[in-house]
Amino acid sequence: MTVRVERPATGGGVGRAEDGRVIFVRHSLPGELVRVALSESTASFYRGDAVEVLEASPERLAPPCPYAHPTGCGGCDLQHASRSAQLTWKASLVEEHLRRIAGIDRSVEVMAMPGSARGTRTRLRCAVDENGHLSLRQARSHDLVAIDPCWIADPSFAPAFNTSWWGNSEVELRAIGEGAPFAVAQRLSERGTTYELRGLSGATLDPATQSRVNVAGHVYCVGPLSFWQAHRDAPGVLLDTVLEFTRTEKGDEVTDLYSGVGLFSVPLARAVGPSGRVTAVESSPFAVRDARVNAQGLKALKVREWSVTPRSINDTVRENAIVVVDPPRHGLAKGVAASIARRSPRRVVYVSCDAATFARDLKEFLGSGFGLSDLRVFDLFPMTEHVELVALLDSPA
Repeated sequence: MTVRVERPATGGGVGRAEDGRVIFVRHSLPGELVRVALSESTASFYRGDAVEVLEASPERLAPPCPYAHPTGCGGCDLQHASRSAQLTWKASLVEEHLRRIAGIDRSVEVMAMPGSARGTRTRLRCAVDENGHLSLRQARSHDLVAIDPCWIADPSFAPAFNTSWWGNSEVELRAIGEGAPFAVAQRLSERGTTYELRGLSGATLDPATQSRVNVAGHVYCVGPLSFWQAHRDAPGVLLDTVLEFTRTEKGDEVTDLYSGVGLFSVPLARAVGPSGRVTAVESSPFAVRDARVNAQGLKALKVREWSVTPRSINDTVRENAIVVVDPPRHGLAKGVAASIARRSPRRVVYVSCDAATFARDLKEFLGSGFGLSDLRVFDLFPMTEHVELVALLDSPA
């Protein structure tokens, strides 16, 4: 069908089909007239791909990656948009989520990172096709697209795309910090999931291999199964913002929830000094092990291998403390926002990679009397709809 695209939406530009149903169109831009190949139809909406552009937006560009097209890789969904159009698109989505879910009207500016987006991704998770080639998935599909070096990923990954990974279900490429890049190869069997560390040309590596990363003078050990931000600039940008928002002083008490390997808690412990206290709460045993290495020599920092639940919050958050939360994409677990609010911290700094779940949790904090004092939005997922947000929530007291 032929559709006039009206505005950005999650999952593509949105327009109206002739029968009145909403249609979400990937590979389109607002204002464009496009011919759409449908991929999904329900009683209330359609999904599809723009396979022909009849009237193009002035913001349309030729995608720099040969896999960014309908039936191609589903990873980068905005490669056809100029940089300014991408930032406008992302800001529109964040504002819509804040308005629709959190009930607040707030204009946002998405801050771009300096330089080109090419090669900025330091972690890339790939599937493995039946021929052993590294592959990425089509949008909303399990179908695999075998690729040559990924345009958005670190260029040092190139040898991995000429290596056979047959027998593995998934391979994560890592070029984090110092040292040579390597791969974490996942294999599924009747006995469960096993992981093997390999060089990009296939050689087996020492299982004790780790990455060492210097972020603003703080050196972190990051194990191969521990989370680390994918964009090369993300750790520094997020750390600077969290330190600005927490405004810690000597003797302060801080709880760092979903603390990972200690990206925030290590500098926070140095900021509060030996008279203060930072409690880092993390459920991944791999990240906890790394965090305890990174915490060596910091008497103020205690690392707890706990899930973030209302109970763990009652045990770690004190009245008038500062709380930092950096949950996974699905946001805070049920009851966590309310539990934090009941403990009456003087401020909460919320780091999020998903605007919708952030808005959902923000609504709970606002309902408990907290105020949204500041919000920064960063373009740390270029060529996609996604953003990273850091919010400062001040106590009602």
